[in-house]
Amino acid sequence: MKFFRLLTPLLLAIVAVLCFAPAAWAFCGFYVAKADTKLYNKASQVVIARDGDRTILTMANDFQGEVKDFAMVVPVPTVLQKEQVRVTQAKIIERLDAFSAPRLVEYFDPDPCAPAYPNELSAAPAPAAARSQAGSARDDASLGVTVEARFNVGEYDIVILSAKESGGLETWLKRSGYKIPRGAKQLLQPYIRSSMKFFVAKVNLDKFEQSGYQFLRPLQISYQSPKFMLPIRLGMINATTEQDLIVYILSPQGQAEITNYRTVKIPSDANIPLFVKNEFGEFYKSMFQTAYTKEDRKVGFLEYAWDMGSCDPCSAEPLTSEELKQAGVFWLDDNSASDVPVSPGFRRPLPRSNVFISRLHVRYTRDKFPEDLIFQQTANSESFQGRYVLQHPFQGELKCQAGREYKRSLPKRFEQEAQTLAKLTNWKIQDIRNKMKLSVGNLRYSWWESFLSWLRL
Repeated sequence: MKFFRLLTPLLLAIVAVLCFAPAAWAFCGFYVAKADTKLYNKASQVVIARDGDRTILTMANDFQGEVKDFAMVVPVPTVLQKEQVRVTQAKIIERLDAFSAPRLVEYFDPDPCAPAYPNELSAAPAPAAARSQAGSARDDASLGVTVEARFNVGEYDIVILSAKESGGLETWLKRSGYKIPRGAKQLLQPYIRSSMKFFVAKVNLDKFEQSGYQFLRPLQISYQSPKFMLPIRLGMINATTEQDLIVYILSPQGQAEITNYRTVKIPSDANIPLFVKNEFGEFYKSMFQTAYTKEDRKVGFLEYAWDMGSCDPCSAEPLTSEELKQAGVFWLDDNSASDVPVSPGFRRPLPRSNVFISRLHVRYTRDKFPEDLIFQQTANSESFQGRYVLQHPFQGELKCQAGREYKRSLPKRFEQEAQTLAKLTNWKIQDIRNKMKLSVGNLRYSWWESFLSWLRL
């Protein structure tokens, strides 16, 4: 898990001023950690920038193995030409991941005995090898396969195919040196019936060696089609376990959602025990699995939805206009997004950027997701984020009446945090209680002693 040094001494001084709040339960805070795709062993990532029926699709490459064995077969709605295909940098997808990742935030209770000043500023919680072409055309025709286009982009050799039947397409791919998993024939058939084409890529070993890159770069394709969908069934051919897919949808309108499966929000805005700070990755994985199971394993989860002109709190710097264009945002003009940096943890008061990001997380298996994902854009610009709160109790002396009442209220609050964590993750409540080693004022005692103290009130 990565933790970030977020506040310079100057910003710390500013926060110290803002934290004198008029109410005992007011608190200020900053961003602590994020649950990005590094949590998952195999998490495919796709970026879809779409306006109207125009789409730019970026596919992150998580292939592990010898590059000579790499093969990608992606159904696409139209025949693509060389100008519609490019390679891009993995950094852009990493930036989108970091910006939209579910986040842990940390707040500190103020001194309940401090004087309250109604006009004073306070900080509040953030809102909720290739065949020779000569003579091959006749062989292709006998298999019902047509090579619609053939070209090279970066380190990839690309072929665009159409086919009349899946058996012929499977045979063509095997004859051409593509390592196609067993069972592909059955899954290719629905795309052929839908008159879709096939974007087929493999690595040109000479060009890859000349490029100097250590890893294969993401491929980005542009096309125009009324179909707003993402084919996932081919990715299930060799799958022995559940597959994680993160889709970043960039739109000039608002939230995107899945139409042929339910889209639900990930549980959010929960106060959880302080020890989770050191276990945030495990917490989020357990929480996601619990929510996924509760929803019968057949929903897509919304993890983040926000206008990209701002963030609150920021888990990473918002993308610049140049980075957004690299991510495929083709409708962006030079004046529609600001490149002014923002420090994580602080809201940046900027105008709307005309780019709205929806982060959808789908964990799928063949039995629960028998269909490809179909999306729709909406005008809903409501902001949402997976956000989890650590609230530190005040650590100083508590000699006033308000301080004594505050201290007596803490065990009940701790119990609620423990119960919330158990409900979210399905962790055993006893194990949670054993980990809750708390420090309250000048007294240090175990969670159970705190709880018994509360019972005696």
